[in-house]
Amino acid sequence: MNRFEGSGEVVDTPVLIVGGSLVGLSASLFLGRLGVPHVLVERHAGTSVHPRGRGNNVRTMELFRGAGVQRRIRDAASVLARNNGILQAPSLVGDAGEWLFREIDPGGGLARFSPAAWCLCSQNDLEPALRETAAGLGGDLRYATELMSFEQDAEGVTARVKSRETGEHTTVRAEYLVAADGPRSPVRERLGIGQNGPGDLFHNVSVTFTSRGLAEVVGDRHFIVCYLTDPGADGALLPVDNRERWVFHAPWHPERGETLEEFTDERCREHIRRAVGVPDLDVEITGRAPWHAAERIAERYAEGRVFLAGDSAHEMPPTGAFGSNTGIQDAHNLAWKLSAVLDGWAGPGLLASYDAERRPVAEATSARASSRSVEHSHPGYAPDPGISPAGRKGGILNVVLGYRYPRGAVLGADEAAPVVPDGLRLGGEPGTRSPHLWLERAGERISSLDLYERSPVLLSTAGGTGAWHTAAARAAARLSVPLDSYRIGAGPDADLVPEAGADWAELHGVTEGGAVLVRPDGFVAWRSEGPVEDPETELRTVLATLLDLA
Repeated sequence: MNRFEGSGEVVDTPVLIVGGSLVGLSASLFLGRLGVPHVLVERHAGTSVHPRGRGNNVRTMELFRGAGVQRRIRDAASVLARNNGILQAPSLVGDAGEWLFREIDPGGGLARFSPAAWCLCSQNDLEPALRETAAGLGGDLRYATELMSFEQDAEGVTARVKSRETGEHTTVRAEYLVAADGPRSPVRERLGIGQNGPGDLFHNVSVTFTSRGLAEVVGDRHFIVCYLTDPGADGALLPVDNRERWVFHAPWHPERGETLEEFTDERCREHIRRAVGVPDLDVEITGRAPWHAAERIAERYAEGRVFLAGDSAHEMPPTGAFGSNTGIQDAHNLAWKLSAVLDGWAGPGLLASYDAERRPVAEATSARASSRSVEHSHPGYAPDPGISPAGRKGGILNVVLGYRYPRGAVLGADEAAPVVPDGLRLGGEPGTRSPHLWLERAGERISSLDLYERSPVLLSTAGGTGAWHTAAARAAARLSVPLDSYRIGAGPDADLVPEAGADWAELHGVTEGGAVLVRPDGFVAWRSEGPVEDPETELRTVLATLLDLA
């Protein structure tokens, strides 16, 4: 008898997601948008109650925009809408201090590259928005439910889960399992997947507190975070509502024998008062939660039909908010590939590109996160001598928006190119995020990024012979691939009209006779810089290779 057989509910589903925090919920959202039935199990009874993981970068917001949840998130984040910049100061009394940066997007230059913008939304506000939207799309979300064990075979994964409220066991039979179960991932450990990297870097205790007087001390310095540098009471102060609710990250040194029990209310209260510089500041401690900054990357992101995403696949310091964003982007990359394979328009070999693409991104991003901790002198972090803030070149946009896939489900990418370039260049090269361009479609103004979600897209120029457009229809029919094709220009046969003065072909690195194939996640899969003799055969070969249909 199979050890999973016995009493209790039995559920069949294409995908089982283990973990219902930001990455698991994002995976549920993205799969739901693509019509993929799935079950999510989360051991906690509900979404996060701690205000953490607040920085959602522009690439993540592009994905949430495409998934139709951007407005709900911005509404949830409205209380912090005016907060900007990172301040470093000896205290908050007086004017001493230095802005490490004053604005995330000074001058509004980001609008040239994206229709989205950064968003400061704490995890306790973001997760409910994701949960409600994912559930509305049909996601079977089961909280207070814990994964007990799992096995996989050639056809799928059989998991045993338990309700922590009723004790009832359920058998879940899934074709694939996505493990978004955190840095100490039981799934990763069960698979025997090791980790590479420096390991633990530093430790903090996140203290939530209320103070009615602190807002007056802060004044009009509406920062994202303030690093307070008093040698005896350093830490990081973060506003929750800019009025009464705050978070303070205090250094914790377990390597010196320091225990969590030593962080009493009185100790935390006095630490905050000294750090802020107001000895009689009203401070009421409302909670404490330890966290650990580490740099670790899983040796591989998949084992058979089980995939790692988020912290189970990679850990990185919180400086720069790279970790949760990288995990959400993992989920997006994996979702369209699972959908394509489950719907039958891609072969299982496509899923191998998940590790090939996302693991190098995590390696490069985690190194940048660690160097940024050095740049910001993060409280509690004392890097080894000789470690310097490497990777500073190109600022931050090259990391969050300019990363590329030299290998994976792409053809014609420069395999020698760095995963994170020194500067931001989005010129339509295979393996890069497709350029943003404002277009008119049937009287509606859209971004070119709005075209990408459910299927591959072929872009070509309106007018002329229309050879690429015809080839797309024929290749899609021959291969049974849901390929959308758009002709861009001003002629009568144009499907999309670019804004005045914009040259879509130049922006994408092709001539008017060329074409660009974009994946459902908005990354350029392939391009032909000019016309070819037999576009249908060319396109059919490209699609079959990329989608493992050969």
